[in-house]
Amino acid sequence: MRKISKEEIIETVRKLYMDTVICLPEDVSKALKEAYQVESGLAKEILRQIMENQKIAIEDKIPLCQDTGVVVIFVEWGTEVIYEDGDPMDAFNEGVRLAVRDGYLRASVVDDPVFERKNTKDNTPCIVHFELTPGDKLKIRLAPKGAGSENMSALRMLKPAQGLQGVKDFVIETVKNAGGNPCPPIIVGVGIGGNFEKSAILAKKALLRKLGQPNKNPAYAQLERELLEEINSLNIGPMGIGGNITALAVHIEYAPCHIASLPVAVNIQCHCARHKEAEI
Repeated sequence: MRKISKEEIIETVRKLYMDTVICLPEDVSKALKEAYQVESGLAKEILRQIMENQKIAIEDKIPLCQDTGVVVIFVEWGTEVIYEDGDPMDAFNEGVRLAVRDGYLRASVVDDPVFERKNTKDNTPCIVHFELTPGDKLKIRLAPKGAGSENMSALRMLKPAQGLQGVKDFVIETVKNAGGNPCPPIIVGVGIGGNFEKSAILAKKALLRKLGQPNKNPAYAQLERELLEEINSLNIGPMGIGGNITALAVHIEYAPCHIASLPVAVNIQCHCARHKEAEI
């Protein structure tokens, strides 16, 4: 057994959040450079500006985008980890709160979605998904999710008879309807199976995979390739002005589901595909 303190979680979350909003993962930077090579005209210029923005963010230690998002955290909690400092959610929220303070990040969370919509002023509460895993470690994967791309996401409860073609049609329809709103080039996370809420979590989790890393199941890996090809043939292009690259990758995660259902969720991520992970 191993004890992990509240302070360790707070500092890990604080640092992850501050680093994530400033610096893109290397795989995303690499994909943007590759997209730049195949684009031309205004689409190429937009990608150049996106990469220049990355450089400025790192040099000046400022966020890549003013929307520093709702903080989504996936936690793999080792069954041999002992935590004796009360509710761990307090630690995760405190880490977010300190990052907003120390990094002068925009506060984008309201406490009531319908009536008062009063800003919490520190981007809390964050959204945390816990999963128990063997071992004595805590793995934290953090991803700030902005509203521009999140608002373009969708979920549909398909009939099993709609099958593969139904899944493909829904994913393409969702990206087509999104157009330039989610600031393409995008990453498309697709969750298939489970139930209503599980498919949405799978789609979100799919965005955390290393960019372009195929699904381990060859059939789903093939579907990822087919969807990416079809999406990039839509001519939406960088920031919606037309071009060859609308999406940098399509990632699918799947789970068993009920015999009478086929849930499919599409979670879209803008080109600022910000996520980082750490292990305590």
